[in-house]
Amino acid sequence: MSMLSEFKAFAMRGNVIDLAVGVVIGGAFGKIVTSLVDQIIMPPIGWLTGGVDFSNLKWVLRPADATDPAHKVAEVAIQYGAFINTLIQFLIIAFAIFLVIKGINKLNRKQEEAPAAPPADVALLTEIRDLLKNRQ
Repeated sequence: MSMLSEFKAFAMRGNVIDLAVGVVIGGAFGKIVTSLVDQIIMPPIGWLTGGVDFSNLKWVLRPADATDPAHKVAEVAIQYGAFINTLIQFLIIAFAIFLVIKGINKLNRKQEEAPAAPPADVALLTEIRDLLKNRQ
């Protein structure tokens, strides 16, 4: 089997295609959550905290120095506000995945609870046994 045909067989398996679909949907979901946090959740939190914009919160370790145009020094800062936004996004995504998995598990549990019908040969043997019992 050539490497190309082996790769084609690998790429066309159901699991790989499902994974690719999951990655694409996950990327889109990530953008939705980012928008939700940045544009819907954080503004009211900022308003409640006195107009603080969390995305701009930072600890400046070294301020920018633009006094000498030949030797511009960029600001060095720890941007903990952006980290807070990212943390909230992660918690929302983790909770959404938790709800999806919980729903899937609930569906699987319902399917497992339904008693499985016995195979045809077992059902036939049971019927024969019951008929023989009734004959005596």
